[in-house]
Amino acid sequence: MKGDYQDLVDEISALLGAPATLENRDFRLIAFGAHDSDDDLAMDPVRTRSILTRQSTADVRSWFEAFGIARATGPVRIPAAPDAGVFRGRICLPVRYRGIVQGYVWLLDQEPGKPGPEPAALDAAMEVAQRIGVLLAEEAKAGADLSREFLAVLTAGRGWQQDMAVAALRAALGPGGDGLHAAVCVTPWPGEAPASVPGAAAVCVVPRRGGAEPGGAAGPGAGTGAGAGPGREAAGDPALAVLLRLRSTDALAPALAAVTRLLPRTAQATGPGGKGATGQATGGKASGGKASGGKASGGRASGGSAGAAATTATATARGVTAGVADPVRGLADLPAAWEQAVAAARAAAAQPRFGPVAQWSTIGPYRMLATLAADPVDDPAARTLLAPTHRDLARTAEVFLDCAGQAGRAAAALGIHRQTLYYRLARVEQLTGLDLDEGEDRLLLHMALKAARLA
Repeated sequence: MKGDYQDLVDEISALLGAPATLENRDFRLIAFGAHDSDDDLAMDPVRTRSILTRQSTADVRSWFEAFGIARATGPVRIPAAPDAGVFRGRICLPVRYRGIVQGYVWLLDQEPGKPGPEPAALDAAMEVAQRIGVLLAEEAKAGADLSREFLAVLTAGRGWQQDMAVAALRAALGPGGDGLHAAVCVTPWPGEAPASVPGAAAVCVVPRRGGAEPGGAAGPGAGTGAGAGPGREAAGDPALAVLLRLRSTDALAPALAAVTRLLPRTAQATGPGGKGATGQATGGKASGGKASGGKASGGRASGGSAGAAATTATATARGVTAGVADPVRGLADLPAAWEQAVAAARAAAAQPRFGPVAQWSTIGPYRMLATLAADPVDDPAARTLLAPTHRDLARTAEVFLDCAGQAGRAAAALGIHRQTLYYRLARVEQLTGLDLDEGEDRLLLHMALKAARLA
């Protein structure tokens, strides 16, 4: 398929007498023509970055889209803008299939005062762009057509059934099955799978599976933001599964951007009356001691615009979260990668500081807790403390343990006097029968409180 794109890009370059580049609708580079000009302005920063990194920044994308290229049906001329790193004007040929934009072919326009391509040549180039659109649409459709094989891998029992499902998906993907992939879970997902997801090798909807029903035991702080409904929903609601192709283990930014763009669609489908609104996090250090202001914000690595930030905030408020697994090569480890993605999505729902898009590598102790707490946790020592009537005490204990047992930090995080903290901790010990001076008792209570967020 890559060779087909390159041949078509070379054909456009020959028709118009200028090196062309092909990007998909997410501005990820697919193919580019040879460039042998001595004109330094031809390789401006935007063009150079696109070729070297195989993608454009969100700001560059927004700047070009402002000229209406996503709606255009014919060539669009874009003037030079040195301040934006565009030293030469561009000619954009929209690549469409059945009215839907699939990508863009870019060419450098002639300098002012010099004649540009003839209209007949541009018409011929647009015909080639239409052929490219057919290929891009077929590639996207092929990923959707693998939904049955992909779903079989994610739902098959361990052993020979899973091995057979992996073998079937590998055969369907062909040579691409041996490449790098990242598994993604978006939950809750209302409705059918999208017709296409940029960069996806396969997409499917995983049906509801067992988990705590709404109305079950609430985690610490339930009803105040952290630990509310979405933690339960992530374990039981239908989820969108996406198998994203990667170029390298370090290049997760395109995957995170693709996932973030799925969230508005989900939030809109969920609607104002959708379930699982988390509300605003309890804020500051009170929601988790030092960690709440730490580095674990991997879901925001996609670096979008202000509009994307508003979208992700809306998605979180409506309980829509996504998890991204560590990259895997080949498909043998795909079932385990899916479990990572599910765990990361559950962690994002349980802890707003992770979300709305959380990477498995950034969720810390939830990597283990999400595996251990696949079913609701009901430890007798913490059962009474987790009752709705003791939410303040449960939150006090969690923040105290998050602060490594440092009373001064915990009191400051909670906004209470140190003597009030000691009184509450004494009540926690009475209710649980645990001794918070003992390391194993602290570990048990801390795990129970964190696991309750996932229940």
